[in-house]
Amino acid sequence: MTTSASFKIVDRLAEALLQTRSDAILATDRNGIVEFWNPGAERIFGFSAAEAVGRSLDIIIPENLHGRHWEGWAHVIGETRYGAGELLSVPAMTADGRRISVEFTIVMLRDVDENVVGLAAILRDVTRRFEELRSLKRQLASRSHPPDDERASERS
Repeated sequence: MTTSASFKIVDRLAEALLQTRSDAILATDRNGIVEFWNPGAERIFGFSAAEAVGRSLDIIIPENLHGRHWEGWAHVIGETRYGAGELLSVPAMTADGRRISVEFTIVMLRDVDENVVGLAAILRDVTRRFEELRSLKRQLASRSHPPDDERASERS
């Protein structure tokens, strides 16, 4: 394959991935201001690109978690290497105020001198799976620990 053909494939691949509706892909500057917001982010979070670009990530972070998020952000942005493929799970907020569960990975965006200038993230809505798992855990816990009246009848 020629170099020209390779670039064409990479360009088509990049465009297809960035325009996907399956997963949210976003990019921010060092301060957490959204610079890129793909159709998947629109679908998952409910904000259009026009509404999200130029705004803080606070639009998708539950208010009670802002402090913890920005403490973690400062730590991560200061790192020279982060993640190595770690899958992170957090709650998030949608434009209509619903709380959802997302899993994501991040990659640092660097300038030519290798300074961190922002980050990109790929996020997936895992709310349904999270709720199913929580329900199964509750069912299991209730079977392991029957209510007091059931335990009393088992003893008699």
